[in-house]
Amino acid sequence: MTSKKLVNSVVGCADDALAGLVACNPGLQLLQGHRVALRSDLDSLKGRVALLSGGGSGHEPAHAGFIGKGMLTGVIAGAVFTSPAVGSILAAIRAVAQAGTVGTLLIVKNYTGDRLNFGLACEQARAEGIPVEMVVIGDDSAFTALKKAGRRGLCGTVLIHKVAGALAEEGVGLEEIAERVSEVAKAMGTLGVSLSSCSVPGSRPTFELAASEVELGLGIHGEAGVRRVQMATADEIVTLMLDHMTDTSNVSHVPVQPGSSVVLMVNNLGGLSFLELGIVADAAVRCLEGRRVKIARALVGTFMSALEMPGVSLTLLLADEPLLKLIDAETTAVAWPHMAKVSVTGWTRSRAAPAAPPEAPDAAATGDVASKQAAHVLERVCSALLDLEEHLNALDRAAGDGDCGTTHSRAARAIQEWLEQGPPPASPARLLSSLSMLLLEKMGGSSGALYGLFLTAAAQPLKANTDLAAWSAAMDAGLDAMQRYGKAAPGDRTMLDSLWAVGQELQAWKHPGAKLLPVLTKAVQSATAAAEATKTMEAAAGRASYISSARLDQPDPGAVAAAAIFRAILEALKAQGM
Repeated sequence: MTSKKLVNSVVGCADDALAGLVACNPGLQLLQGHRVALRSDLDSLKGRVALLSGGGSGHEPAHAGFIGKGMLTGVIAGAVFTSPAVGSILAAIRAVAQAGTVGTLLIVKNYTGDRLNFGLACEQARAEGIPVEMVVIGDDSAFTALKKAGRRGLCGTVLIHKVAGALAEEGVGLEEIAERVSEVAKAMGTLGVSLSSCSVPGSRPTFELAASEVELGLGIHGEAGVRRVQMATADEIVTLMLDHMTDTSNVSHVPVQPGSSVVLMVNNLGGLSFLELGIVADAAVRCLEGRRVKIARALVGTFMSALEMPGVSLTLLLADEPLLKLIDAETTAVAWPHMAKVSVTGWTRSRAAPAAPPEAPDAAATGDVASKQAAHVLERVCSALLDLEEHLNALDRAAGDGDCGTTHSRAARAIQEWLEQGPPPASPARLLSSLSMLLLEKMGGSSGALYGLFLTAAAQPLKANTDLAAWSAAMDAGLDAMQRYGKAAPGDRTMLDSLWAVGQELQAWKHPGAKLLPVLTKAVQSATAAAEATKTMEAAAGRASYISSARLDQPDPGAVAAAAIFRAILEALKAQGM
């Protein structure tokens, strides 16, 4: 089966895509009768060199996204992954020549169709007396041995657009620009890796990968790479890529050594998430700096894609200060990033977190005994949550993303690790405050925030007193905070239903003569019943509120977890003979 594409037609998709870019950018114009986009201010280029590039569509934002002052004058687009027509290339050359430019440089990626079609248009333009030069960019570092076809043109070509555009803006002549960018290209390399293939509109994917495989050294047209390797961590994949790119036994390697200064480009091949792209960028920076390579500039984003391919390419360009000046030069091209024009390597990337303010004195507690009791209770709670992990996840799959048990287990393990570092605070107020900060940092999700709010608020009444009435007031304060910020109410089918049931029973502690365990036992029974009752409730808050009530035939996992926490507290207190 062909993959789904959001297009009007397979035949017209390249025209529609280019028209959409031009429609949203007043600085661009279409050349009538051709799939060509040009700067709308061509008259301002009189006396300067024009820069034309292009190739098959499907590599967006390349190439039209890099049209603008300081970069390309225009681009000629082919159909998806297809070289543009000779007639359109020649029409673009004529258009910029008529605007009074002093010559045209064609920047071409090294593919047979592009070389032939741009080359033929170049010769025809020369026959008409138009000064034209052509540079062919091959920056692929995948192949350890080169055949006659040479290195493929990949994302590094965008850096050539930038350097050539800055030179043209300075008024440098046609032949000099051609010579200088050709030298720059020799100090550059690109390598791609993909998790799966892409598919041309109307066609099937060009290759298939097993779940445990990734493709190393692939091109930008969906063609397979040089070899397949086992799926690994981002750090391991990036290390493999950089090893391959800089291996001196590889004829297409980039001559990067300790002490080298480079421009790093981390390019999304189309379907990689921004999250993964950031992880890859971090891995690349750490790996290069670990080899004592200075990263003078870093560009991270989508520059030259392969439709929806979930993959990434890394480009390294050896760069001295004069070259960096050209990279930093201003451009109006919409796809060029607003990057920092300073070295990435050598600056401090973190600062110390501010210290928490000193805690105010609160009600005294019997040191070692109270601390041991708290530790025992917490261990019992952690064990209960870890045992419930799969059950809570199963309940959560019906109304959420199936991670409620995982979230609570993460909290339990964080508490266990915290207890291993030393005894917990003996003071109830400090104990709850410490747990609040721990859960906010380690538990994550809305549950971590809600428990953090609950514990932070509950700690306040316990600073002045720690009798049963104060614990009931603490429960009230915690529930009030959860409702105020979480916007849930009893009956909304959330964790609050169980906690509210506990709070109602704990009101008995405010009366003289109240006993700890009988009231808490009744509270746990009420919480368990409240959790079970959520199965028949209409969800009015949280993620479950977006789900049809017909699918919600099990108890709310948050309510089940809250009831289990108080049950574990009760069991721990009973075991201690309280």
